[in-house]
Amino acid sequence: MTKERLELGKAGEELAFKKVKKLGYKCIERNYRCPLGEIDLIARHKDCLVFIEIKTRKGRDIGYAKEAVNLRKKRQISKTALYYMKENNCPDARSRFDVVAVSINQEVPEIEVIQDAFELTY
Repeated sequence: MTKERLELGKAGEELAFKKVKKLGYKCIERNYRCPLGEIDLIARHKDCLVFIEIKTRKGRDIGYAKEAVNLRKKRQISKTALYYMKENNCPDARSRFDVVAVSINQEVPEIEVIQDAFELTY
């Protein structure tokens, strides 16, 4: 991955983090990694454990960023979330998967939080 793409991703993650924090999410862990994959952000929102995938794009509309979470990515996030829940002794916790799409194509970035974006996918 190029340095420019890494910096874009980091900027998008920071914008997404600030947005969900304003919406009342409580951050548990950023960039959680395990043998099965990575989850950008794990948070609590009300009574729900939320696994958040952040997609950042530059020079494209917000729809393009949202579409980047394909079936393969959903499966990887799902497996990683199950691993996290088992590792942290919360297998019965109410949970969901959110996607935060960030489009940096103008002076003011566009950020959309899609709650319950997809179901657990095997």
